[in-house]
Amino acid sequence: MTADQITYLVFGIVILLALVFDLGLLSKKSTEISIKKALYQTLFWVALAFAFGGFLWFETGKASALEYVSAYLMEWSLSIDNIFVFILIFSFFNIRTDHVARALLVGILMAIVFRIIFITVGVALVERFNWLLYIFGAFLVYTGFKIFTVRQEDEFDPATSPVYKFLNRFFPIIHEDVSGKLSIKKDGKRFFTSMFVVIVMLATTDIVFALDSIPAVFAIVTESPNKELIIYTSNIFAVLGLRSLFFLLKGAVNKFEYLQQGIAIVLIFIGAKMIVPLFVPGFHLPVTISLIVILICLGGSVLYSIQAAKRRPEENDLV
Repeated sequence: MTADQITYLVFGIVILLALVFDLGLLSKKSTEISIKKALYQTLFWVALAFAFGGFLWFETGKASALEYVSAYLMEWSLSIDNIFVFILIFSFFNIRTDHVARALLVGILMAIVFRIIFITVGVALVERFNWLLYIFGAFLVYTGFKIFTVRQEDEFDPATSPVYKFLNRFFPIIHEDVSGKLSIKKDGKRFFTSMFVVIVMLATTDIVFALDSIPAVFAIVTESPNKELIIYTSNIFAVLGLRSLFFLLKGAVNKFEYLQQGIAIVLIFIGAKMIVPLFVPGFHLPVTISLIVILICLGGSVLYSIQAAKRRPEENDLV
């Protein structure tokens, strides 16, 4: 077996065992995940992701491992924006808290399938039409400026979502959470429930976020000969940890209000990195620089958010 085949095999076995452990043994059906359990599960997924990074370092070298860590951090930070939108979706459809875990599980597994399809198509297109990287770069710069100036909660409304309108138009929907069921039979006719709508919206919403994150990963993964492997694994690890991260952060998302600006700066930086070679042939930025910029922007925005949250009560007391 080649080194790539061994790495894919190890990744597949690790993911399978992790899913059995996390989604099977630790998460019972129709139960609410506590903050304490969510913390343990989040640490489990993060530790597993970094352990795989260590395996990559051993198996394929330093460059691949650093690009994998950079890509994973990028995906993981973008997933926090996902979480805010997920909270809005669950609130809008009045899904019971003990049904949220199951909805997230199914929605995230669907999102992984869609991401694999997106990545496969993206890799094939970039290999055939290398100039697409410049378009991806321009798109990331535009998206970064947009995210920096527009708050996510101001621009997302589940009621106006094209997916929601499509489902309402072409599917018989009963707007209730019926014991967590996806469909019910009423008066001899089959109806889909709010739970079904939520799961579809979770998966399709992740596709929208993937339009930002996947091009960003293409820009990060430039030095390693194992590009497809790093893009697949960093995406899947980040998405699998999204469920536990949701329960950990759902009550504290507002405390990270400036993280969005940190993510925006990273997207602008990565987009610019993709565009510069068009004007400066031979331009190359080491992956260590990209990793440092990502860490500084994300870490700095989190720390600034925490400090701002602490100052706010003090300012209110003075009023």
